[in-house]
Amino acid sequence: MNLFIISGASGMTGSELCNRIIEGGGHVIGFDNFFASDYSSLEHLTGHPEFEFYEMDLTNREQMNWLSREIRVKRNAFQKLIYINCAAVVHTEHFYHVNSTFQTNVVGMKNFLDDAILMGADIFINCSTSEVYSMQSYKEGGVREDDYLSMATAEHSQRTSYAAGKLLTEFFMKDAASQKKSNGEPLILGCSIRFANVYADKEKYPKHIIPHIINSLRKDGKVVLLENAKQTRRTFLHNIDSCNGVLELINSPEALDGSVYNIATEEEVSILELVKKIADAMGVIPKIEFSGVRASDPPRRYLSTEKIRSRTHWKPTVTLEEGIQRCLRVFDK
Repeated sequence: MNLFIISGASGMTGSELCNRIIEGGGHVIGFDNFFASDYSSLEHLTGHPEFEFYEMDLTNREQMNWLSREIRVKRNAFQKLIYINCAAVVHTEHFYHVNSTFQTNVVGMKNFLDDAILMGADIFINCSTSEVYSMQSYKEGGVREDDYLSMATAEHSQRTSYAAGKLLTEFFMKDAASQKKSNGEPLILGCSIRFANVYADKEKYPKHIIPHIINSLRKDGKVVLLENAKQTRRTFLHNIDSCNGVLELINSPEALDGSVYNIATEEEVSILELVKKIADAMGVIPKIEFSGVRASDPPRRYLSTEKIRSRTHWKPTVTLEEGIQRCLRVFDK
């Protein structure tokens, strides 16, 4: 049995990982500070012998030191020790809060990685973001992990602090995976994953686009979108598929050389098309209004997933239509 340490455990990808790992025979120690989630996504695991959860903050060193002591006591009872960093200051409105973004996404990740190395962890998975592509988020066939970046700067928008911080964590991961122990083995195996627009059945954060559309249509049929939405096109990744990507990489040690991987779907839709798809599924005629503009918001974001497909068996399994139906079933409960 393997021991998994998951930060951001109650979030979209983190909570699904807890489910899948326990189903697969692993033991999970998860923690979250509930910045952008709550315990409802994990309540069904309460009392499970292979699940431990703590309300903790990745940036609180006293709490993280206590957690390390707990892990040290348990470590020898398990075959492998695997850290997965899902914690982050997320949601676009928070990307403009530069200090909290830096403390959690950069300092917190680096300390968590250092803790993993100190504990003798076998694997570290760093959850990054497709936001790192910034203003160069689209090209024919999809942007690739080794494409050069064209990033908005502080002169354009503070939003890019999130992307810049996540990009820095990828350097930390690459550096750690490139180092060797005295016996010549890698210091730690790991990789970074650039997810593109993850959503989930149980995710009801009201300002995320899919919950926003569903809530608006259920209320009065009126959906208020940013002016950007007139041209914005995106792909959307169900958290079942983001979770599948993490697990595929964990089970592909040859891919854990510090590399970066895109995980996304190929179903690109405009935000207006997304509203129509959800409205049709609900049997509602939407009334769309536009208000406000978001600076440095790329009109299209489309990623190539050739790299992860070539190095693992991953491929997306949940279509957007199926994902919408899954969300509606949960929202209707």
